[in-house]
Amino acid sequence: MSPGLVAALRTPRAAFTTDALLGIAVTLVVVLAISMDLGGERGPNALAYIFALGFGALMLIRRRHPIVVLVTTALGICVYYMLEFPPIGLAVPVAAALYAAADAGRLRWAIGTGIALLAVSSYFRLIDGASPAYLFGYELASSAGLMAAAVALGWSVRTGRLLRQRQTQLDLFAEHEREQEAAFRVQQERLRIARELHDAVGHTVAVISLQSDVAREALGRNDERVAESLQHIRAAAGRTMKELRSAVKVLREREDSKTALSLEALADAVRRSGISVTLAREGPEATSAVELAAYRIVQEALTNAIRHSSASHVDIAIRNGDGKLTLRVTDNGRGGEVRFGYGLTGMRERAESAGGSFAARSGNAESVGSGFVVEATFPVQGGS
Repeated sequence: MSPGLVAALRTPRAAFTTDALLGIAVTLVVVLAISMDLGGERGPNALAYIFALGFGALMLIRRRHPIVVLVTTALGICVYYMLEFPPIGLAVPVAAALYAAADAGRLRWAIGTGIALLAVSSYFRLIDGASPAYLFGYELASSAGLMAAAVALGWSVRTGRLLRQRQTQLDLFAEHEREQEAAFRVQQERLRIARELHDAVGHTVAVISLQSDVAREALGRNDERVAESLQHIRAAAGRTMKELRSAVKVLREREDSKTALSLEALADAVRRSGISVTLAREGPEATSAVELAAYRIVQEALTNAIRHSSASHVDIAIRNGDGKLTLRVTDNGRGGEVRFGYGLTGMRERAESAGGSFAARSGNAESVGSGFVVEATFPVQGGS
């Protein structure tokens, strides 16, 4: 079995079925044209029909090797006519290959091959004595129109597919943002409960403990039972304080790697949408205000990479050292002119609210495809 056919068989079943049906359609159209025997020095024979089968079989590998299919089909048509078999038209056999190339994003190849075939065909038709009026007024126009339609259809199908993929990416990222926002609200509620517990119970229990000590030390008589009771009060108060501190610690507890884990989860959400992300972090975490501002800037930068830059890779680098925390988010997208809309303005405000600075720029302002860079710097007093 040929490698191309093996590759075709590895495509999803629905895609393989579509390609097989397309191949059958191409074969049947060419077989019909051959059978009509509208000219040519040689009549229909087995070799002519083998060409028809070959044109159709190429459709099985069009997704994996669109350029191979396009070039092979074009050369096959040239060889077919060199052997002077009955005419099968120019655009019909190559239309499917042009569609496949455009659908795979090889627009220049599709257009160039179509123009080359039209030029070569017209040249030899003129040499053979074809009427220029008929050739350029009808035959060339119809062939060029069918080729252009095939290329346009392939490109529109590709564009629609990419738009759906991009929307899926945005939906996944939006879902992750909602999850992160919900987790943030839960954390804020936990902190609020912790404050309520501390304010409502902690002070009272501390006063009880203090008054127990005062009462025990101020006893003027040997009342062992009272002393024992007071001692029990103090012990109970001590246990209550210990339990309260444990409860508050659980409610307020924040793992040392919480922000790193959140950023990794954010990166994972982007990876699931089809964009590769690398995350590098150096040094301890800073204060919660700085960490939150940095997180939101990274989040918005990733959102911009998905929505606007058509990037396929993003690098995130965060370093805490020498009294400052610096972050840098770089993508390999289109780049171009920096325009401060709501997103970039919001990132700048985030940085300034934490006492930092913010900058955004293209990797190379004069070239498209140079990527985009977001940078922020915050003053810190050390890890939290």
